[in-house]
Amino acid sequence: MRDLDEERAYADRCRAALRRMVAGARENVAVGEHTWGDRYTAERLGYYLKTLARDLGEEGDNPPFFGVIRYGSDAGEHTGQTYYLGRRHISDAIARPPMVIDWRAQVSATFYQASAVEPRGIATRRRFGWSANALTSFEDEHLRTGAPAGASDLVRREIERARVGPMRDIVATIQPEQDTLVRTDLDVSVCVQGAPGTGKTAVGLHRAAYLLYAHRARLQRNGVLVLGPNQAFLHYISAVLPTLGEVDVEQTTIERLLDREVRATDDPAAAAVKHDARMAGVLREAVYRRIGRPEQAVVVTDESYKWRVNQHEFAEMVAETRADATTYLTGRERVIARIVAALQRQAEARGQNCNGVWLRRMARAVTPYVETVWPLLKADEVLASLLSDPREAAGLTPEERQAIAWPRPRKAKSARWTAADAVLLDELGALLERGPTYGQVIVDEAQDLSPMQCRAIARRSGHNSITVLGDLAQGTTPWAATDWREQLIHLGKPDAKIVALSTGYRVPATVVELANRLLGALAMDVPPTRSFRSDGELTITRADDLATGCVAAVRRALTQEGSIGVIAADHQLPAFADALKAADIDVSSADGDGRVTAVPATLAKGLEYDHVIAVEPAEIVASEPRGLNRLYVVLTRAVSRLDILHQQAMPPELC
Repeated sequence: MRDLDEERAYADRCRAALRRMVAGARENVAVGEHTWGDRYTAERLGYYLKTLARDLGEEGDNPPFFGVIRYGSDAGEHTGQTYYLGRRHISDAIARPPMVIDWRAQVSATFYQASAVEPRGIATRRRFGWSANALTSFEDEHLRTGAPAGASDLVRREIERARVGPMRDIVATIQPEQDTLVRTDLDVSVCVQGAPGTGKTAVGLHRAAYLLYAHRARLQRNGVLVLGPNQAFLHYISAVLPTLGEVDVEQTTIERLLDREVRATDDPAAAAVKHDARMAGVLREAVYRRIGRPEQAVVVTDESYKWRVNQHEFAEMVAETRADATTYLTGRERVIARIVAALQRQAEARGQNCNGVWLRRMARAVTPYVETVWPLLKADEVLASLLSDPREAAGLTPEERQAIAWPRPRKAKSARWTAADAVLLDELGALLERGPTYGQVIVDEAQDLSPMQCRAIARRSGHNSITVLGDLAQGTTPWAATDWREQLIHLGKPDAKIVALSTGYRVPATVVELANRLLGALAMDVPPTRSFRSDGELTITRADDLATGCVAAVRRALTQEGSIGVIAADHQLPAFADALKAADIDVSSADGDGRVTAVPATLAKGLEYDHVIAVEPAEIVASEPRGLNRLYVVLTRAVSRLDILHQQAMPPELC
């Protein structure tokens, strides 16, 4: 294999080839605009060429490859072959072997899965070390020796490397158990119970990229949806998929997905009822009890004729359609269509020509009759009626009905909807008519979803698979899941494969050991985290003045490399942020990219910082019912150093 200088020269040739690919793609866009063909073909060709040019152009000057594998003499079709692996395919000419193979290609799986115990035909695996975009080193593993190799130094350094700004991809360091999840077939739903720092979020994002590579034609029809817990989290992960060459993935929160303006807040009792799975039955009953029984025949005048559907026939149509209809509005249209079909049979028996104009006229004529028994409904009107008078909400206790009741009746136009109402409106919308679905839905922090939120996601996955990511120990909402199998039932995927990741690659051992002390009090059936890393620093300091202590801790952290997160209970954080600004320290908010970030405890989930300063753990615990879970989240945001500042006594679970 090549020496370091030869590898550097090969990297330069790969970069030059990639620049030619970009130039060629842009030229094809210009030429394609003048290509003859039908309108559809021209449109699809233009979209493909422009997308390819955009994707290649956004590659930038990233390292062209991160590894290489050389097969031995008994590897079948790959015998003696050498393959460089990178974030994207690079070729210098048509019909020539590629210079770099996409990490998602099938042959690339052996780079991640091969070991000395099971080499999979590989004789040598080489990993490369880069500083910025300069190739600085490589490390060879000779897998035919039969002796298990220790952890790669390059992998360890990459995992432990300090970082500032958004999350990076992990294509160079994917571990075998992560790679297996990433490459799970599209038709298989997967639930990943991932302890802090195990890379579950990275697995989900890389799975999205892999599935788009392996099943692009199928997924382009419906798209891929990534759901995160909040905008700060989405900002943090925003750079990963574009780096992997995928920019057409929708990344949003459940609140934005529901697309409803929230102008009010529920009290905890009302929110708990509205998020309960029983509300699905309450809403269904609220819709379908509007359907009545016909009390008269349908009689339509048609010039000199009168066409008639008897009352009992009308009633049979309504009853049969109600039993078969997939949605309320579909059922209503089917009743109209069945009545018109009955009139058409009568007219044709009299020799009448029933053309399209006639059929539409008949549909307009019978609609008032249908309206009396199957009225046209709107989701917001149904919910406003229910919340104005929930006495008929079957399945709820009188106390629960009182909890969700509005103080005074309102119309839909004057309603001030809450976040929980948005979920109910989505459920009602689905009862009325079918909505769009995605080819793959990836849900992060899924343990925090309520049963009704899960149902909203299940509707958008339809008959397709989903990827569920989360950690039961990090559940902080009032309705947080305590069992994955029950949560998967709400998500419509009861048979999903549940896989536990317990090796933390980002959180050092000293932090993991402290956080694991909380697991007993959380009463969750999750395995304790094991750390891949033996480094890390933990400091616990009692401070007479927390603001002063926070400033001093940040100043000390600034003398070292990496990002810094100051995390405190939401109501305390503004005072600490103001103290840092008064000390001339630049501080950004949770969705910013500054070196020092002030993060409310409720927004810390999914984020990570090299140095975390956790202020007053007792106050974090006391601030909400699941305060210990929240503290577990806060402590495990540190990937190198953790400073704990406290004035009150430390929670006994940590002592």
